Amino acid sequence: MEHTDTFPSQCYANRELSWLQFNERVLEEAADCANPLMERLNFVSIFQSNLDEFYMVRVGMLMDTLDMGITDDKLGMTSAQQLSAVLERTRELLSQRDRLFKSLMQELTMSGVELCRFASLSDKTQAVLEKYFRSNVLPLLSPQIVGRKQPFPFLRNKSIYAIASLKSKDGTVSMGIVPCEDGVLPRLVSVPGEGRRFVLMEELILGFLPKVFARCKVEESVLVRLVRSADIEVDDSAADADDLLPEEYRKRMEKLIRRRKKLSPVKLEYKGRMSDPLRSNLSKLLGLSKKHMFAGSVPLDLSLISLLRDQLREDTTLFYPRRVPQDSPAVSLRQSVTEQIRRADILLAYPYESIRPLLRLLREAGRDPEVVSIRISLYRVARNSKIIEALVDAAENGKDVTAVVELKARFDEENNIGWSRVLEDAGCRVIYGLEGMKVHAKLLLITRMHNGQVEYITHVGTGNYNEDTVRLYTDLSLLTARPDIGAEVAEVLTGLSMGQLVEHTEQLLVSPLGLRPMVLNRIDGEILQARSGAEAYLGFKLNGLTDKVIIDKLIEASRAGVHIDLLVRGICCLVGGVPGYTDNIRVCSIVGRYLEHSRIYIFGTQQRRQVYISSADFMTRNTTRRVEVAAPILDEALRKRVEGMFFDQLRDTAKLRLQQPDGTYRSIRQNSPGLFNSQEAFAGRASASAPREEDPGKAPSGGVIAWLKKLFSKG
Repeated sequence: MEHTDTFPSQCYANRELSWLQFNERVLEEAADCANPLMERLNFVSIFQSNLDEFYMVRVGMLMDTLDMGITDDKLGMTSAQQLSAVLERTRELLSQRDRLFKSLMQELTMSGVELCRFASLSDKTQAVLEKYFRSNVLPLLSPQIVGRKQPFPFLRNKSIYAIASLKSKDGTVSMGIVPCEDGVLPRLVSVPGEGRRFVLMEELILGFLPKVFARCKVEESVLVRLVRSADIEVDDSAADADDLLPEEYRKRMEKLIRRRKKLSPVKLEYKGRMSDPLRSNLSKLLGLSKKHMFAGSVPLDLSLISLLRDQLREDTTLFYPRRVPQDSPAVSLRQSVTEQIRRADILLAYPYESIRPLLRLLREAGRDPEVVSIRISLYRVARNSKIIEALVDAAENGKDVTAVVELKARFDEENNIGWSRVLEDAGCRVIYGLEGMKVHAKLLLITRMHNGQVEYITHVGTGNYNEDTVRLYTDLSLLTARPDIGAEVAEVLTGLSMGQLVEHTEQLLVSPLGLRPMVLNRIDGEILQARSGAEAYLGFKLNGLTDKVIIDKLIEASRAGVHIDLLVRGICCLVGGVPGYTDNIRVCSIVGRYLEHSRIYIFGTQQRRQVYISSADFMTRNTTRRVEVAAPILDEALRKRVEGMFFDQLRDTAKLRLQQPDGTYRSIRQNSPGLFNSQEAFAGRASASAPREEDPGKAPSGGVIAWLKKLFSKG
């Protein structure tokens, strides 16, 4: 073993700054002229929503730990140093965003849709809009003047407000505030008689603030949007946590969600000119440093892009070509899916292939007289979940259904609380995981009694049981009847129902006790191969790499001569190509049409290769603080398919970016017509090989769906 203290700082990247690099790659997709115009605008919107969540979670954490002496475990940066670097980099990225958005909106004007500045409209048009404002907008507004008896109001997270500096007739200066979003007012207002030209509602309100505050003079006005911290977790360590009944636990989570909405501000963006006195006043009232205030020249909430997309649907040249998930050639929907899995393992690749076989399997299980029980772990599910419908149907048919529902799935808590009530009301047993630990594994186990013998039909996936995201995220789903895998999944799920963790397994890699040690063990195996003079290889496809124990082991492997390929979509705290240390490590990232979400582990060269798919990234939270599962791909044909997908992505010349020894990323796009886009290639292959047949399975009845919605509305 090497002493990892000898590894230089150049081998590591700070987690927070690495994430900002990822979001910059998202912004680069908005700048890529090879993408259709509306998709480029959509990437700008994704950039903003990503940044909001980053500030809510990560920046909120940094601000909470400023005085705790906590440092980055790779570079030794304090929370204050990290925060300062993040704020500086954010300012640079927002400047890039503004320039890019303006350029794209100019292009959009050529397609007949224009977002107008209120001040640029003619006097005649403004007069017509004033009539609309007085009759349709002003009665719905709730303006407020801040004073001794009117305290500064609570500003909701990510909502837009118009703020004005007002001077009364006696010379008194005060602040006026108007919420610009009430759930009723439209975001886009048509410019009268001018086709598809629009003005934003907040711009309209800002333009007519003198009408709102008619008894005062508006000295200055600006639009603001505040982002609040979401760095809060449920306290599972409380003395009474284990004694809570399910409904009490749900109520505790609901209380947590309400509390989160009132947490401290972490970022304020504003549009318009803001004087130093007004900035200082807002800073004091919000308890937010001026360094956290960012001036912008684009709309404060870019979710409006979805509204613009709706205006241009008929112009297909502005969007990606339509792609529909295809039926897998490995599955016939005219036959029992259960019987097909009993004959051979099946692998589904989303979003290129449809989730229909999995849904069909669940519906079959609910009606199969040989099925004894259905157990599943749910982290994030769709708003109108067919998975939940199938589980409810199974319970209604007398099957023993158990669902491990993770109520602490950040920002999905309310959705999961509602579905947990639906499942319980249908007669399912609902479990909420382990104390102080999230259950992130994607597991489904169907237990059957066939000819007096116990059989398992098992599903292990890299992504959530969510029919919405399977159309947008790349994920892999393994369906198998192998008894050894089924038995180990049963052990994991039984452990969760008893509050216990699994440590030893033969086939699966299970965190928090077994996954990291077994990964390190396999990396050590490749190190021994390399030191003996044999060829050695490691390949990992991940969403994030932050676990320093694994990072240091990879550096050790590189120094031993192991060739390592890392496909890391987001955060990567390891820097490849550092002379003498990570020369044998190639770090790549793909940001494209679909969100790369599947995790693949490859150990060894072709002759002794082991391939796994997993729910776990190599992030400390996944390897030490969550229940995760990686499953081996034992079928040779499926193993070669997963390998092929991994290596196809490594030869992507359209979207792949290669990390440089200084930690930056560079596109490897070739200036030739022969660009290879791996995502488009996968979609094309799925379409070419898809069978053409109808699904004869019976869909859930309208009565069941109506019943579900009625129950869900109660939650």
